[in-house]
Amino acid sequence: MTNQDSQLDGSSTNNLADQAAKSADNAIRSTQRLANQALDGMAESVDGLRAEAAPMLRNASAQVTALAHRSADALRQGGQQLRDSAGQAASRTVGYIQDEPVKAMLIAAATGAALMALLTMVSQSRNRS
Repeated sequence: MTNQDSQLDGSSTNNLADQAAKSADNAIRSTQRLANQALDGMAESVDGLRAEAAPMLRNASAQVTALAHRSADALRQGGQQLRDSAGQAASRTVGYIQDEPVKAMLIAAATGAALMALLTMVSQSRNRS
């Protein structure tokens, strides 16, 4: 092999190495560009989902708050109705006692006796245990 042939072979080897290096650089840049585009797309998707979820969460929170207020109102109304019913029952009881005092005393005595008998039975069964 002559010196000229050796220079041509070295020159072509350098050219091939340069071309391979350029191709590798281009491939790396292309891969980086595609990766950046993919990451940008994912970031946009996450931002979009976040933007969609925020109103839904606000709506759900508002519905929970409204439900809590309705429940509290219903409990207040139920409590008021119970107080009204108890007041009416007390008024009817007082009216009955005023209209029928003897019957009321006999009913109260019978109820007291029944409760006393029940308590006596319960205490005796506990003493046996």
